[in-house]
Amino acid sequence: MANHKSALKRIRSNEAKRLTNRYQHKTTRNAIKRLREMENAKEAQELFPTVAGMIDKLAKKNIIHANKAANLKSGLTKFIATL
Repeated sequence: MANHKSALKRIRSNEAKRLTNRYQHKTTRNAIKRLREMENAKEAQELFPTVAGMIDKLAKKNIIHANKAANLKSGLTKFIATL
């Protein structure tokens, strides 16, 4: 157990950040799944900028790696092109 006030505060703040990151990551994963399930190209193209923005925010905050974000966006772009 932590002995210092600052260590206790760090534990509290880390837990809060962990929950926030987890929520954002899960929300983005659900948006990606929703996009991949679409069959209408026009709707998918309208949703793509929103999903790409979500992915970019995760990468910017180091929740996911930048290369993973690029791979996800690339794969979604290819998927939309095949619709």
